Amino acid sequence: MTRDDPKTLVSTQWLAAHLKDPDLRVLDASWYLPGSERDPFAEYQRAHIPGARFFDLDDVSDHRSDLPHMVPPAEKFMSRMRAIGVGDGHQIVVYDGSGLFSAPRVWWLFKLMGQMDIAVLDGGFPKWQAEGHPVEDLPPILRDRHMMVRRQNHMVKDVTQVSAASKLGESEIVDARSPGRFYGTDPEPRPGLRAGHIPGSKNVFYKDLLKADDTMKSPDEMRQVFVEAGVDLGKPVITSCGSGVTAAILSLGLTRMGKTDHSLYDGSWTEWGMFPTLPIATGKT
Repeated sequence: MTRDDPKTLVSTQWLAAHLKDPDLRVLDASWYLPGSERDPFAEYQRAHIPGARFFDLDDVSDHRSDLPHMVPPAEKFMSRMRAIGVGDGHQIVVYDGSGLFSAPRVWWLFKLMGQMDIAVLDGGFPKWQAEGHPVEDLPPILRDRHMMVRRQNHMVKDVTQVSAASKLGESEIVDARSPGRFYGTDPEPRPGLRAGHIPGSKNVFYKDLLKADDTMKSPDEMRQVFVEAGVDLGKPVITSCGSGVTAAILSLGLTRMGKTDHSLYDGSWTEWGMFPTLPIATGKT
């Protein structure tokens, strides 16, 4: 059973009980890897949790960057949220169509922007549907809501900071990609990227924090996964992945474990693997 916490993770039962709360806002943040041939907005239009707004990860991002869905400027985040009627004083629940995949990235983005009252729906839309909860295909009724942003800069790291962390070893860099991609034996889904990982980083595949039904493991079970991967939880942690999406699953897990000194490398491997001047490691060395 999920230990419901409106600031991290809530169960489908919690959401069903609170669905009609006047200050609840539900977001469908479905997003899929390139080549998956799934259209998240088309799926949202066909069926979503009643009242849910669609959160477009690729749109609510920094289009000045060549990297995918980088953190948007605060003004853009505020205007996009205002447009879908999300603002100060709302309790937000975010879900995705995979179970637990892209929703934590939006959870992390809200936290980065100083909006703390947001939780991920454990098991996401698949669990909601499997349990027979209501769905609809109607667009939500939107009412403008003001939002103040107080960016929490300590929650995000750039390539220079991660490069320093890799050299100095004062923080643990933890990569959420699959072992094959981490060790450089499997190709990257994005063309033009080198294979391997940031030197000194550890591998905690995001799926190892999830149960078979794509709900999150207990804090104690997740702590064991990090420890078995060789992560020193006494050090600050920087999470990373392919493009900053599944790294946020690790960030959510760490928060559930009670760890507060962690941040996310926004560019992740899409940035690091692109630059020939940055060192990479391969294999289990």
